[in-house]
Amino acid sequence: MRFVHIADMHFDSPFTTLSDKGNLGEKRRIEQRNIFKKVIQYIKRNHIEYLFISGDLYEHQYVRKSTIEFINNLFKEIEDTHIFIAPGNHDPNLKKSYYSTYNWNKNVHIFHSDLERIQLDDLDIYGYGFSDFYCPEVNLKNLEIENPNKINVLIIHGTLDGSSMEERQYNPISKKVLEEKGFDYVALGHIHKNNFTQDGKIIYPGSTISLGFDELGEHGMVTGEIKKDGNHLEYIKLDDTEFIEKELECNLIQSVEELVEKINSIKIDENKLYKIILTGKRNFEINLYDLYKYELNDRIIKLKDKTKPNYDLEKIAREHTLRGLFVKEILEEMKNQDYDEETIGKALEVGMEILE
Repeated sequence: MRFVHIADMHFDSPFTTLSDKGNLGEKRRIEQRNIFKKVIQYIKRNHIEYLFISGDLYEHQYVRKSTIEFINNLFKEIEDTHIFIAPGNHDPNLKKSYYSTYNWNKNVHIFHSDLERIQLDDLDIYGYGFSDFYCPEVNLKNLEIENPNKINVLIIHGTLDGSSMEERQYNPISKKVLEEKGFDYVALGHIHKNNFTQDGKIIYPGSTISLGFDELGEHGMVTGEIKKDGNHLEYIKLDDTEFIEKELECNLIQSVEELVEKINSIKIDENKLYKIILTGKRNFEINLYDLYKYELNDRIIKLKDKTKPNYDLEKIAREHTLRGLFVKEILEEMKNQDYDEETIGKALEVGMEILE
């Protein structure tokens, strides 16, 4: 059976970082719609039988009815495709959510908080949906596949092998348990970075569109064919806009004007959005708020300062001052082979600021 698998579309996301930069947030929302149209067009062209949406299709807090209508109208264009949605933590199936109150097209099935099995001619589809913004755990240990000779698919939103307290709030799922259950394909959502492999069975497609600088790399969808003797999968990039981080070393830069020139000399790709990370030793105070006031390339939307002051420690240590005594102690500590460079560096910076 042929399918398309997407997750974490996040329709009507506020795009907070981009919205601070003119109309970039609005442009990104239009790109979001165009990318979803690409998914539907691919399904139409290739006569795809199944569309799996593994949660966070939209932002419950911000989504507008017009956006829901836009989504549903596209679903109507693929009447012959079975669409299965497993709501996630950003679009839970609440009593007053659009999942519960809107009249979705007849080819759409939305899962609830009870693990459900849908029986079709050649396959069984299991699914589970969030009914709240948090979900400690859905019990998969007692789940038994009813028809092991058929193709069996699980559609679910959650954290695979999550260990932190935060991860355990979003339906932690054991990969080992999933493998033991014997599903032919597990359509996951929630993690925005894909774990795609061509013959994989437990797949995160990642977010369909990149939402910010914590989602570097390519974004798109997984498609292919699921068979009992092995899957044949393909990852298709859909988002032409990539978020890129670039470092700029500041050791030799002597003024704000020179720094702005260096930032604007960075090679920029018009299809990418950039965060510039300032590194090295700074020879003057850097105020990021003031830097944003200069005419930077409009594809540079974020700056981060990771520089450290360029102190002449040997010279300062010779001063007959509190500052000199402090630096002398720091230099003595640095002779210790076991010293923590990050801790000492932070202590030096804080101490120097106090003693200036």
